[in-house]
Amino acid sequence: MIICVCKAVGERAVREAIRSGARSVADLARATGASTDCGTCRDHLVELIAEELTPPASPPAAANPR
Repeated sequence: MIICVCKAVGERAVREAIRSGARSVADLARATGASTDCGTCRDHLVELIAEELTPPASPPAAANPR
């Protein structure tokens, strides 16, 4: 899926940049060019940063059978 239409930056490139150390929209702009023209994709970039940097939820604890 294309995240930044102006620069034709896809979601995969954005996620790879985050996994490689990008921690802000400015970092992503430097790494991918996203959000360097109109800025419409900025909110989506923030969401992707949050998704990638949020640790996965722990599985539910097993019931303690007696």
